Amino acid sequence: MQAASGTKGGSSGSPVVDCQGRAVALNAGSKSSSASAFFLPLERVVRALNLIRDSWDGFGTKPESVYIPRGTLQATFQHKGFEETRRLGLRNETEQMVRVVSPAGETGMLVVDSVVPEGPAHKHLEPGDVLVRINEEVVTQFLRLETLLDDSVGRKIDLEIERGGVPLTVKLQVEDLHSITPNHFLEVSGAVIHPLSYQQARNFRFKCGLVYVAEAGYMLSRASVPRHAIIKKLAGEDIANLDDLIAVLSKLARGSRVPLEYVRYTDRHRNKSVLVTIDQHEWYAPPQLYTRNDATGLWTAKPAIASESPFLASAHHANHVDTNSNSVPSLSESSPMDLKCQYDSENLADGCIKMQTDDEIVVDGSHSSEDSLVEKKRRRVDEEIAAEGTLPSYGDLEDVKGDLLRHPSNGEGSDLARTISSNASLAEQVIEPALVMFEVHVPPVCMLDGVHSQHFFGTGVVIHHSDCLGLVAVDRNTVAVSISDIMLSFAAYPIEIPGEVVFLHPVHNFALVAYDPSALGAGASVVRAAKLLPEPALRRGDSVYLVGLSRSLQATSRKSIITNPCTAVNIGSADCPRYRAINMEVIELDTDFGSSFSGILTDEQGRVQALWASFSTQLKYGCSSSEDHQFVRGIPIYAISQVLEKIISGTRGPFRLINGMKRPMPFVRLLEVELYPTLLSKARSYGLSDNWVQALAKKDPVRRQVLRVKGCLAGSKAENLLEQGDMILAINKEPITCFLDIEKACQELDQSIGSDGVLNMTIFRQGKEIDLIVGTDVRDGNGTTRMVNWCGCIIQDPHSAVRALGFLPEEGHGVYVARWCHGSPVHRYGLYALQWIIEINGQPTPDLETFIQVVKGLEDGEFVRVRTVHLNGKPRVLTLKQDLHYWPTWELSFEPETATWRRRTIKALQSTTS
Repeated sequence: MQAASGTKGGSSGSPVVDCQGRAVALNAGSKSSSASAFFLPLERVVRALNLIRDSWDGFGTKPESVYIPRGTLQATFQHKGFEETRRLGLRNETEQMVRVVSPAGETGMLVVDSVVPEGPAHKHLEPGDVLVRINEEVVTQFLRLETLLDDSVGRKIDLEIERGGVPLTVKLQVEDLHSITPNHFLEVSGAVIHPLSYQQARNFRFKCGLVYVAEAGYMLSRASVPRHAIIKKLAGEDIANLDDLIAVLSKLARGSRVPLEYVRYTDRHRNKSVLVTIDQHEWYAPPQLYTRNDATGLWTAKPAIASESPFLASAHHANHVDTNSNSVPSLSESSPMDLKCQYDSENLADGCIKMQTDDEIVVDGSHSSEDSLVEKKRRRVDEEIAAEGTLPSYGDLEDVKGDLLRHPSNGEGSDLARTISSNASLAEQVIEPALVMFEVHVPPVCMLDGVHSQHFFGTGVVIHHSDCLGLVAVDRNTVAVSISDIMLSFAAYPIEIPGEVVFLHPVHNFALVAYDPSALGAGASVVRAAKLLPEPALRRGDSVYLVGLSRSLQATSRKSIITNPCTAVNIGSADCPRYRAINMEVIELDTDFGSSFSGILTDEQGRVQALWASFSTQLKYGCSSSEDHQFVRGIPIYAISQVLEKIISGTRGPFRLINGMKRPMPFVRLLEVELYPTLLSKARSYGLSDNWVQALAKKDPVRRQVLRVKGCLAGSKAENLLEQGDMILAINKEPITCFLDIEKACQELDQSIGSDGVLNMTIFRQGKEIDLIVGTDVRDGNGTTRMVNWCGCIIQDPHSAVRALGFLPEEGHGVYVARWCHGSPVHRYGLYALQWIIEINGQPTPDLETFIQVVKGLEDGEFVRVRTVHLNGKPRVLTLKQDLHYWPTWELSFEPETATWRRRTIKALQSTTS
């Protein structure tokens, strides 16, 4: 029924009453663009109510569940007027008969609109068929049709139809609608997969029961499998139903890459093939099979895969090495980085897969995209050349040419020589074997540190390549967080292998990613490390070559001129605080390839002088709107070479497992203060004396600047000592003019024996020179290594971008809410991101460990009082109801001993734990 009631959203299901207060219909929907509303008659509602009431009377009490018969032919009918049915071929005598036996005012008949493939009506009914009788009863209304079908479940009925004026009689089996309505679904890696329901089968015109992707989740979306896809094959095996999919998944090991075929209803005649990578880490819980429990009204979960299957067994043994065993060497026991590896990767075969699909999409931006993949076209390099012609890890073009001349009889070698002697610049030819294309995926369930995207692309450069360790340098707008999956595609050899983040510089915009050279196979001898040239520093007017990779993995280069070698980076904080480069000087060029092209800067011999890196920023329009942008600048290579030298020499630091070997990773000593340069001419106006102006100008006649304090990172040792606006004049009586001077002073503290980690600073504050002793902080390169998911929100310790705002709650700092999930308790009760949780039920939560101990004592269904402080400092108290059935509490943490992320359940109901 249609009415002009003007009802609004949220009123669906409310009763429609007559003048005497009797319910005559249910409000079912409305049109927002008008006052029209639609009411649902109560006939079928009353039938269901009577069946439930009769069931209760029969049992004498409330039964566990009540069966309400619903019948279907898997065909859709439309009510069309007699004028339309006559055009469809309805005979005059049939129309007259229908008008006579139908109620007064009948205006039309039921016509078949669609038929679901392989359903009861398939090949019996066709669109355009006019329904005349069912079981010799004239049927012209939906209500009577539904009544006949519901009363005939499991039995056959006779349908009399007319098709183009020809009368036909068909006998059809009435199917139980509940049998084709999914009552179970599979949840794997965030994906929701279930049998295709009748409603969607009708929309897409597929048969019911096919394996349907309701939500792609992480594993499938990483392979560009969209929502609403129908899975046809996995790992070469046909998938006809959900049990087939589960059986195939149970045979796969974590980290394996297998082909998957799917079809979309928008392109139903072509199957698409992609490569799916099984999660190596425990980002998500093991696959769960949820089944609807009609007695309780809940969906109960159980493990979908047996614990002894390879899928789960590999979760406990992949990359696992007994750290107490002598079979795992540490760098302190065997320090040379080019020693032979004593560890064989269990997943070497998986790492060497070279399959390539045609269903890959080119993205417009080379760094950030969530819904598409870069087109991967690789140059072919013969494996025999790699086996016979071993290229050195370091060297220039003459080394390469000399190696080729030692194999003049190799016919394939001449092809490689022609590549080297092509029209490309000398620098491009030398550096091309060291270039790597990154494809980075961040799991949505653990997007930490304010990372703004789930998918990144960028170019890196190999800075170390030996028999058992490869290291690639890349910017942090490509590898933003350590909790990510990284695939490396090499320009020198057509192969794609995984990488792992081993170092994230807390200040400079670069990260180091390790790979296993043995996974390259024959390509290990073709890939080469670039030669780094940290000295001399680049100057204005120097010529450099900008070299990088195109989206088709072809090296691209151009000659450019340095216009400014020491531009200070000034990136404001984003709405959602995330990593931003601070206290950095970068290089500017006169010409480049645009804001999405990253690579390296080399001299004419192909020696790397800078990393041409992508920086992320946020441009704000007006007071409320903002938009993410990126730009590219050069990072001098000296900072990267210093970290590389520490890793090679085995410097003091925390151990972590890399390619089966325990290696110490360096610490970084920092003055956790955000600084910015001010011209000496401006500093003089603030009252800086002529003596200091002359001393600073003499120290650095090019920059002619002084560093001022923009703010201290909250929780740092300098927080209560330095103030905003302070000018840093000298450290240990040595004038300070640039960020590098402060870095060198911090490095000297590490080199001096018995250092207490403090700097003797001379500052200028409000017209006075002041001598201060300021402490420094030591940070590692691991990034955030622990998170907790509680009631659907991601909780972590405040990361550096949050602390850079200069504020932490006074009540013990608290834990930081980084993300929240739709439909979760925190969503329902309004506990959103960008705030600290400082108390739970009156108990302080200063850190993650304390928070975990507090929430362990909370029970399912319990209302919890939460005290929070927003980033703007505004306190708030709210309550929420904990739901451990659907939203258990769990944590994810990185284990350096095994180089894997482990998931651990903190609190859950027994029915939801595996």
